[in-house]
Formats: sequence, C-alpha cells, structure tokens
Amino acid sequence: MMKNKFKSFLTATATALAIATSPAWSADTIKVGVLHSLSGTMAISETTLKDTMLMLIAEQNAKGGLLGKQLEAVVVDPASNWPLFAEKARELITQNDVSAVFGCWTSVSRKSVLPVFEELDSLLFYPVQYEGEESSKNVFYTGAAPNQQAIPAVDYLMNDIGAERWVLAGTDYVYPRTTNKILEAYLKAKGVAAEDIMISYTPFGHSDWQTIVSDIKKFGSAGKKTAVVSTINGDANVPFYKELGNQGISAEDIPVVAFSVGEEELSGIDTKPLVGHLAAWNYFMSVDEPVNESFIDSWIKFIKDDKRVTNDPMEAHYIGFNMWVEAVKKAGTTEPAAVQQAIIGVAVPNLSGGLATMMPNHHITKPVLIGEIQDDGQFVTVWETPGTVVGDAWSDYLEGSRDILADWRAPLACGNYNVKTSKCSGQNY
Repeated sequence: MMKNKFKSFLTATATALAIATSPAWSADTIKVGVLHSLSGTMAISETTLKDTMLMLIAEQNAKGGLLGKQLEAVVVDPASNWPLFAEKARELITQNDVSAVFGCWTSVSRKSVLPVFEELDSLLFYPVQYEGEESSKNVFYTGAAPNQQAIPAVDYLMNDIGAERWVLAGTDYVYPRTTNKILEAYLKAKGVAAEDIMISYTPFGHSDWQTIVSDIKKFGSAGKKTAVVSTINGDANVPFYKELGNQGISAEDIPVVAFSVGEEELSGIDTKPLVGHLAAWNYFMSVDEPVNESFIDSWIKFIKDDKRVTNDPMEAHYIGFNMWVEAVKKAGTTEPAAVQQAIIGVAVPNLSGGLATMMPNHHITKPVLIGEIQDDGQFVTVWETPGTVVGDAWSDYLEGSRDILADWRAPLACGNYNVKTSKCSGQNY
C-alpha cells in the first residue's frame, strides 16, 4: 500500500528547480557521444541507432544548434564487446569531453558502463527495453521497464490468446535472466504450475536451433495452449525464426511474442512463415500518426534508402535526445548535475501521438503495443494500452524489490529507497 502511494507520487511531474549554471564543456561545439556496436553480434540492431543519433544531431544543428553552439557527434564502436563498452565510455567522457552519451543495447553493456558514468558523473541515455531492478542518477532509461512490455505481453497471451503453458526463451545474460525471473514469479502468482513453465537460454550469436525448437514443439504438444516469450537478442533471432518455419510452428499452434525483435531484425529474414507471431514494444513503424509519418520521411531522406525501416529503440533515442535538448535549454548549461535536475518532469512528443514524460525515477511514460508480424516485415497493432504507463524501476513481483522505489528529486535523491525501513540502500541504485 505504501509503495503504491509513492508510485502515485512519482506520476506527478516535477516542479521547476533552481539550477546553477556553468559553461558547456567544449568551447566550440557541444559534443554528444554515440556508443553503439557497429560490428559483432549486436551490430544488426545497434548500427541503426548510431544512424538515428546522427540524424537527430543534424536536425538540431539545422534548427540552430543548442545554447548558440552546434552539436558534434563523437561515434565509437565497442564492437559487441562488453568490457570495451566501459573503455569507450571512459574515452568519450575524459578524452572527448562529451556532454552526454546515447548508447548501449544489451543490459550487460549497460552494466559494464554504469560504474564509469557514476564515477565521472556523466549522463547516459539508454534506449532499449531492459529488466528493471536499477535506477542510477546518471542513467535515463528511455526503453521499456518490465511493466511496460513483459508483463502486459504475458497478460495479453493469457487473457486474449488463452496461453496456459509457457516457454521463456532467452539469450544467456542479465536482461533475459532477470526478466524471466520476474515473469516466472508473475506466472506462478497467476496460478501457473512449475511444470507448465519451460526456461531456455542460449549464448549470443547462437545458430543451431534445431534441438531447442524441437523441444519447444514437444513441450507444446501436451494439450494446453502454449506460448513462447522470447528475450533472444541480436543476430541469433534470424536462425531461430527460420527454424520455427522449418519445423512448421505457426502462430496458431505456438505463438511467439518477442521483446527484442522489431522491424530492423525482420528486414533480414523471410517473414512469410512468421505471419501471426507477435512482438511487444512501445512503438511500431506502422503507427498511423502525423508525427510518425514525419519522422519516417525524415529518416528515409537522411539515410537515402527508402527500404530502411524505423523501430522502437529509434523512437526511444528520439524521445531521449529531445528530452536532453529541452533539459539543457531549461538548465542553460550542459553540465550533468544541472541537467539531471532539469530533466525531471520534461515532456516531449512520442511517435504515437502522445507525450513522454521523464519521471523522478529516471524512467519515462510509454504506451504499450502488441503487434502481429505481417508478410511485409511490418506489424499490425492488435492490442494497446488506453494511455501511457509509468515505468517501474523495481518489480512488484520480486521479493526484496516490491518495497523499493526510486526518486531522484531532493530531498530523497535515491534510486533504491525502502519504504518499509525508510532507508536508501544505495546512493545510486
């Protein structure tokens, strides 16, 4: 009950804060770090996010820049190498003097860079869905928390599709493992028996899916409606979906809902055997709104390829970048401490016709959409929330987390506040 009161408190936008200003770090330009894998297993997903940032920076410069200066993108390639993410982040902050960094995809890459951003008190805008259980004063989580993607997806499968058996299939790292831990607890709380939950993990870049897909097919033959919840990341998705088609697993038989497969990933495979399978995101390219049409037109013009698609993490960068711009204007400086305070309560348009607001827990408000794969590689929205959902940094379904909240406003200024003990367990997260 107490946590619910605090959650309600989080949904109110912040009041204006008095902020001390200081000069931008770079004398000639304001430097913006772009930290995305341009090679390795995650390049299939992250290269587009680098291009998105270059477009957003170019557009802002065309508007006159920021604080009277032009923005300068500093792009590095951490090459899907998790320790290298930390090295490149330190390089961006200490050698390139960037004012903020937009980057990472996997949670292991985010966890790798987190100590660097906290040590150097710099800013990271993280644009991808993640497992929650974190709130840092130096990170702004513009992707979905579990209550903005995973939980609604399971509710849809359970209530609308009638799923009774569950395959939780993921890549073997922190995001799938923590998300599946939350989902397993949630399913059991909903009365699902342990024997009706199958959990499977594979390494990054896994390519031989024949045995695992065969196991899924067997698990789904027990007479109960079975669904797959996929947290498989990166280029491993291509052979996974191909093997589903090879073994004749249709959406009518065993629907798959994916949390890491969007338009970009589908553009590399034949989607005809996958028609009817699902994805849960907060944005689809097919959203019919003028703001989205304008974004797509700008993207096609910038990238000079009318076959290139847009996707959810691109929208997250669009939102996060515009929030940073507005916070810098509000603060009158790019100095991180000032921006950290100024950004809470900032609201900017999303691409679904609504607004995204940065909340005191450094998560944003987002609509939740369930999309069905079409034979052209696009999604048709089959379900959506009536409004936006506030991202919850700490899960209600994990022991030890349900009593934790994050609020980075003074006087609390804590990402891990226990409402039962009235103590901040950690200054950052």
